[in-house]
Amino acid sequence: MANLKLLLVGIGNPGPKYAYNRHNIGFVILDSLLNSSSASYQTNSKYSLARTDEEGVTIFYLKPLEFMNLSGKAVAEIAKKNGISPENILVIHDEIDFEFGKLKLKEGGGHAGHNGLRNIVEKLGTNTFFRLRFGVGKPSTASEVSDYVLSNFFPEEKEKIPELVQVSLQKIYDWVRERKNEFQKPSDI
Repeated sequence: MANLKLLLVGIGNPGPKYAYNRHNIGFVILDSLLNSSSASYQTNSKYSLARTDEEGVTIFYLKPLEFMNLSGKAVAEIAKKNGISPENILVIHDEIDFEFGKLKLKEGGGHAGHNGLRNIVEKLGTNTFFRLRFGVGKPSTASEVSDYVLSNFFPEEKEKIPELVQVSLQKIYDWVRERKNEFQKPSDI
């Protein structure tokens, strides 16, 4: 039987300057997920990548290391190189259209102005991948969005991050299980 290949992508901006920004919650969640496994990242100038193989499922953990707006290059490269179809990709990202802490798993859809998602859609040539949207709240005016997502969480939000990361991890585990169940279904042919 063939192996199921999944790609989990946390998007953010590289470097310590951005480490605790709202825009980097995808990195935070992916790092937490990887910490619960036996794998570790191998890093080059374009991305950090890890891999686990368990029970017929190969999971790739990807952090693009070019800026958020260029995330699609690494996603498309790893997906193509490993034969991973869009429905087996989950992108973890910040979502300003949700209040802080709201989490939602979604398949497909638009980018809603999120430049990282826009670039991933462009480079994959499709929007049919899954997303785990992590609500980071919204500034009062559209002109403040860039500064807002590049700012750190407020102290009262920061206190809640560990618990929300755990909830996020459970959603990811559930998604992996669903993909595995779907993959193992006998075909109707």
